[in-house]
Amino acid sequence: MAQYELLLPKMGESVAEATVIKWLKQPGDKIEADDTVLEIATDKVDSEVPSPVAGRLIKQLFKEDEVVQVGAVIGIIETDAVNESPIPVAQEVLDDIPGTDQLPAAEPAIADKNEGSARFYSPLVKNIAAQENITAAELEAIPGTGAEGRLTKDDLINFIQARSAGSSREAVSQIADVQTPTAPSASVTESTRPVVKTSSASGADEIIEMDRMRKLIAEHMVMSVHTSPHVTSFVEADVTNMVAWRDKVKAGFEKREKEKITFTPIFIEAVTKAIKDFPMINVSVNGNQIIKKRDINIGMAAALPSGNLIVPVIKNADQYNLVGLTKSVNDLAGRARTSKLKPDETQNGTFTLTNVGSFGNDMGTPIINQPQVAILAVGAIKK
Repeated sequence: MAQYELLLPKMGESVAEATVIKWLKQPGDKIEADDTVLEIATDKVDSEVPSPVAGRLIKQLFKEDEVVQVGAVIGIIETDAVNESPIPVAQEVLDDIPGTDQLPAAEPAIADKNEGSARFYSPLVKNIAAQENITAAELEAIPGTGAEGRLTKDDLINFIQARSAGSSREAVSQIADVQTPTAPSASVTESTRPVVKTSSASGADEIIEMDRMRKLIAEHMVMSVHTSPHVTSFVEADVTNMVAWRDKVKAGFEKREKEKITFTPIFIEAVTKAIKDFPMINVSVNGNQIIKKRDINIGMAAALPSGNLIVPVIKNADQYNLVGLTKSVNDLAGRARTSKLKPDETQNGTFTLTNVGSFGNDMGTPIINQPQVAILAVGAIKK
């Protein structure tokens, strides 16, 4: 018998880690080649990890809800092959996994630690810390509630909120007071949540648990508001000619291109042209540095049947004509509604467009999609 190391596959250039949602195979279960072994989540996109080989799962190396680095060994599969040493992970096998790219040879399977520190920080934690100008010494002092004392995003956000009301030392003390349990908790998951005082529900009230995506959206929005001061301007635009043009061409466009043209690709084309005229809106901020983006990657907020929102990204949107934008918009929106987006298709946006007019609203005050610096909300078109 030989043992095969099942790795967390790469799911795009910008995806560094994923969360284990559910193990579909348990130790001892028989596995056929291409069987789905577990489900993982990267930000708002869920994916499946299949087994490239047939055999029997003998070990799960990560528990559900744990965060795993890309390239890490997540499970051990015993195969019928005769081999005295563990089977190496063939690169061509990884290439065959749907939605994955080739793992770079230089990328370590184990997460690298910060220079001069024995503590691991995820890319998201590092990014938030840089945006908030949190020093390495401050990071080291913040108690972590993750596995093996790992610092989580919630830990860091709690520290930032506490720091806004006092000094760093006081903030660390406040966080430690909240996060140090006096007795074993009945639920590991719940013990990692920040303590929040809420009014007690009466017998007539209904308590609804947030789903995973809604929790992620809430956390991301709170982080964004604490990261960037939000200032909203309202401008009324006359789109009479645009509406008349679309009404004139939409039937012929659909017949010729087999695609329906909505207002979204038209607005995206206008946004890309505006960004070329005003490139300082296509930036991100890192400490005291302004990073001017070369690519124009437009995110478009799409409503899901669950009521949640997801933001697929059209990469290099300025290089598309209107036909290409229309096809990209329809494709991404359609796959978003059926949960078929790839993790990398929601990453690396440089500017976001959201259509609050689809809900009948004349205007809205959207929250910036970090690390971007601006977002455009378009309202309802009215005579």
